[in-house]
Amino acid sequence: MKKKINILILFVIAKLLLQYMVVGQEYELHRDEFLHLDQAKHLAWGYTSVPPVTSWISSIIIFLGNSLFWVRFFPALFGALTIVVVWKTIEALNGNLFALISGATCVLFSALLRLNLLYHPNSLDVLCWTTFCFVLVKYSNDEHPKWFYIAMTVFAIGFLNKYNIVFLLAGLVPALILTRRPVFTNKHFYLSILPGLALISPNLAWQYNNHFPVFHHLEQLAKTQLVNVNRWSFLKDQLLFFIGSLLVIFSALYALLFYPPFKKYRFFFWTLCFTLAIFTYLKAKSYYAIGLYPVYIAFGSVYLERTLQPGWKKYLKPLVIALPLLFFIPLYKIIFPNKSPAYIAGHPGAYKNWGLLRWEDGKDHSLPQDFADMLGWKELAHKIDSIDSTLPEREHTLILCDNYGQAGAINYYTKNKNNRAVSFNADYINWFVLDTKFVNLIRVKTVEGVGSELKKSSPFFDTAYVAGAITNSFAREYGTTIFVFIKAKIDINKRIQNEIDEVKNDR
Repeated sequence: MKKKINILILFVIAKLLLQYMVVGQEYELHRDEFLHLDQAKHLAWGYTSVPPVTSWISSIIIFLGNSLFWVRFFPALFGALTIVVVWKTIEALNGNLFALISGATCVLFSALLRLNLLYHPNSLDVLCWTTFCFVLVKYSNDEHPKWFYIAMTVFAIGFLNKYNIVFLLAGLVPALILTRRPVFTNKHFYLSILPGLALISPNLAWQYNNHFPVFHHLEQLAKTQLVNVNRWSFLKDQLLFFIGSLLVIFSALYALLFYPPFKKYRFFFWTLCFTLAIFTYLKAKSYYAIGLYPVYIAFGSVYLERTLQPGWKKYLKPLVIALPLLFFIPLYKIIFPNKSPAYIAGHPGAYKNWGLLRWEDGKDHSLPQDFADMLGWKELAHKIDSIDSTLPEREHTLILCDNYGQAGAINYYTKNKNNRAVSFNADYINWFVLDTKFVNLIRVKTVEGVGSELKKSSPFFDTAYVAGAITNSFAREYGTTIFVFIKAKIDINKRIQNEIDEVKNDR
């Protein structure tokens, strides 16, 4: 037992260390991370794009110092805990040391290393999916009613972190109807729903009181991003996420259908089928389904442990463990931001072959989108600080940005914490503070809106000029321009309030 615990601890340490090793120093935080950190300064039971759990974690990060180390620590921690849950699932399936090491290796050297790089809800989402499936395994073993209540608690935490877990439930229900109908005659199945609803009810109330902004977010997502998703590419990506573990995962699917000791877990096979079918039909982003696979790694590891026992087959065990690492070595060079932007732009071959240069706009670019979203932010914030320090009546200056990435980056990197950047985009629309009478305006515009800004806004101010722009050509925000408007001739606060009302009414 002590030997197993020590090995598990080594996997956890390796996971935490690797997460810091796979990202180069040239890269900053991702645009989404800035938004999530700013949510901690505006705590609520919900936000336009995500439920509240991320803001709670952000509060802890800020309490700990808000450094890059802590921002990257929590997704790494959730990834490490995912390994622990897979380990416990294998133990629940009576797997021995080979199965435990195989399962942990498959999870460690997988696309989760890429997913756990960024401080998004996705890392905790995968952990919740995996834990929910672990609870289902435990229930299948002894059918004790307590597992219903634990499962609904895990689901509620997952729901309050990211609504994506609803799709796991949507795939599970028809799978249970197909294979385990007696579950629906158990009174505890229905009673357990009550505490689950109680836990998520504050968020549901927030959504209701705010006219369900999640639907507006999904609508915008469908129009701007999912419209470019190819269903075939979605299915192809499912094979790539755990490419070094495909032998284990396909072994799990075979075992769930034909291996007698796994008959009681057969609903897991159909859960995978139904959930993937739903995601494919909805043209979801491929990583939405990544939380499905860890539990199948557990099943496959245990099945292979028992299958590779007799005779010469036992010599295949080291190969099963080595495969994830062997596939990871070449992937390490292309799916992580561990090469300089200039190197990637100069060596596009492998990145393009893997589809990593294809952005959400459906076009190929010089860098993967996530990498480009981690550049240019410090430059923007430093230029804003430099400009702001020269303005008269600095305390009456509004910093207005085109998008949440710009506003969040300025708020994170700025040296002048008295000024807070805002935007009409995402949750920032709710975070304007108009108690101060603004007379100056620093306007941050993406390159698409630069052309007409001076002509449109300068008549309302005594002085107007272009003060700078993001010059990092590899940044997604390349060309984003900073305009300065001094001494307003109009009531800026009233104008801003009118625009806030207009944006909210359009939603």
